[in-house]
Amino acid sequence: MENQEKIDDKQEFKGRNLEDVISLAEHVLKIPRTQFSYEIVAEKTKLFGIKTKEIVIRAWPKTAKDTEPVTRFLDGLLAQYPLDIKYHTRRNHDILFIIFEGKDKSLLLQKDGALLLAFQHILNKVSPQKVQADCDFFRKRKEQELQDYVQHVAQRVRESGRKEMLDPMNPYERRLVHIAVNKIPGISTESIGEGFLKKVKLYPSKGRPRQKRYS
Repeated sequence: MENQEKIDDKQEFKGRNLEDVISLAEHVLKIPRTQFSYEIVAEKTKLFGIKTKEIVIRAWPKTAKDTEPVTRFLDGLLAQYPLDIKYHTRRNHDILFIIFEGKDKSLLLQKDGALLLAFQHILNKVSPQKVQADCDFFRKRKEQELQDYVQHVAQRVRESGRKEMLDPMNPYERRLVHIAVNKIPGISTESIGEGFLKKVKLYPSKGRPRQKRYS
């Protein structure tokens, strides 16, 4: 019964892109986006002579239980700095997404998103659930860049038969590398080092494919 009540509290909104849909939800719910959570229900492509895209989200007002540790930390931290950086949240299964925006959001993306990833690391320390931080689709671009780079390095390893060591990476970047290489036959990976930043070694697999060592 309780789960059914939660579903009933959620309203669906449709639009051509995510920004339009969130703005519609703000208008209908009569609260700013920082005060409601949402999840993407569907991304549809319609073909009626002209190809169009439609995004459907399900939105509901936040409760203190949902995001209290994260929002309390962010609200307190951002209030200390004269910057125009805002955020809103959305949930997908058991992951809480923090989406940053505002005129000064570019600061989060400098030095290859160092500050954005630092926020994510800290938020995962204070939150009881997994948190992923994003800004201007940084994560999607980063994943594609790393996939392209890793495929290039893996090809060199396969041709030369010699291992290669990647530059030190944070946990998020290392995970992307391990996942990308896991799809490439004949190449294995291993994290090397201690601490927050570690190198990743790519090397030819011998005999049976070896288990990737994630860390």
